[in-house]
Amino acid sequence: MRSFAPLIVSLLGAAAAVSAAEPAADAATDGNVLALTGETFNDFVKEHPLVLAEFYAPWCGHCKSLAPKYEEAATELKSKNIPLVKVDCTTEEELCRTYEVDGYPTLKVFRGPDSHKPYGGARQADSIISYMTKQSMPAVSILTEETLGDFKTMDSIVIVGYIGTDDKTANKSFTAFAESQRDNYLFGASNDAALAKTEGAKQPSIVLYKDFDEKKAVYDGKLDEEAILKWVKVASTPLVGELGPETYSKYMAAGIPLGYIFAETAEEREQFAEEFRPIAEKHRGEINIVTLDAKAFGAHAGNLNLEPEKFPAFAIQETDKNAKYPYDQSKKLDAKEVGKFIKNVLDGKVDPSIKSEPIPEEQEGSVTVVVGKNYQEVVIDNDKDVLLEFYAPWCGHCKALAPKYEELAALYADVAEFKDKVVVAKIDATANDVPDSITGFPTIKLFPAGKKNEPVEYAGSRTVEDLVEFIKQNGKYEIDGLAGGKKATEGGDVTAVPSASSTEAAETPAASDKKEEVHDEL
Repeated sequence: MRSFAPLIVSLLGAAAAVSAAEPAADAATDGNVLALTGETFNDFVKEHPLVLAEFYAPWCGHCKSLAPKYEEAATELKSKNIPLVKVDCTTEEELCRTYEVDGYPTLKVFRGPDSHKPYGGARQADSIISYMTKQSMPAVSILTEETLGDFKTMDSIVIVGYIGTDDKTANKSFTAFAESQRDNYLFGASNDAALAKTEGAKQPSIVLYKDFDEKKAVYDGKLDEEAILKWVKVASTPLVGELGPETYSKYMAAGIPLGYIFAETAEEREQFAEEFRPIAEKHRGEINIVTLDAKAFGAHAGNLNLEPEKFPAFAIQETDKNAKYPYDQSKKLDAKEVGKFIKNVLDGKVDPSIKSEPIPEEQEGSVTVVVGKNYQEVVIDNDKDVLLEFYAPWCGHCKALAPKYEELAALYADVAEFKDKVVVAKIDATANDVPDSITGFPTIKLFPAGKKNEPVEYAGSRTVEDLVEFIKQNGKYEIDGLAGGKKATEGGDVTAVPSASSTEAAETPAASDKKEEVHDEL
């Protein structure tokens, strides 16, 4: 990646382009990354207007993986006067507590010791360089004919507003949008009508320059933040991109369906990308299409209801609904035929695939068992308050909760006036499709009657008493299950349940001791 220190100087002025300070005498160097301590940290961040700090532990595997990428970024950013530092939290515990470090590595952007925020990019050298370069720039850089050329090459995507000086409304909207998106894109502006014409634009308009596909896109629609953001999301996305850990969250947040092309070799992925590009162009803004390394992330195919070892393969996921449409793996992955499949899915002519256990012929016990095929009926399409536990069979916390959860369910199922108003249910989220992404087990949500689209996630301690109170406070019917239990036993004692001293953590797949479970890390 090129160094753009001269351009930054011209854009920011001498005051912002602080010359690179020599490392403090008591700051250890490790390549171009500076190792700081509790004694040196505050003075260092006071002396430098912008610093990226990594809080790490020497034994941390993710930290070791990041180290060469962090060093590469530090080397490039040194020429832009943006230092990268690191702090060993095993020896600098107090400093790490001060900045609320609760996992490794933690990356934070500092503008002085009292102004900091989490780093918002991917843990890749190019991403770090891009993100920190954006942080060093003003929200909108004023451009001229002389500086535009270099500015366009400062990042893979840059956005320039060509707006006349007297158009105060358009300037205000563009500046507000740039402020809200400055972590994601570089923004420039020019009021030169002749320069806009040279760039194939007119005033007012916005040009998005990119180093892929058609190289630039022009927007001359209504300049309001929502409309601009919608356009930028589409224009900044490659027609056929590569899905990986650094791009996954962007695609999932795009708000439109995602088409996955699984292929095992780089050559195959390049070939499919070329073949699918016209299809992606045809449906631009309706679906994003990506290639995926099937050797590295083939297990993800199973999450899309594909056979996870039969490649190449294709599937569509509606990310907002988690609906899945796998393409028939017995057929050849022909772009023309898959193109027809894509159109049919977008037109609503294909039913989503639902991974599901069989619907229970009879419900055993007080806890209602939900599966993929009856999820809508049991959880959504009724006028009951439904408390649903999303669990995994291997989850230790789920096993510990099971007897208490059964006891909770009985408080409602065994009382005639309650059982038609409150349902306590569970679903194996590893064997059945569920609409929402579940990242830890157990996850417990209440779907209140009349507000099924506004479920409330439980975050308290896992006791019968606290769960009863949660249902009472958040359910439509405000039913006190313990009071009903007393009534049902004609005044008999209700078994007391010990209260947990603090909220219990959810168990993630990575925390499980089930070694054979495969979880890819997209």
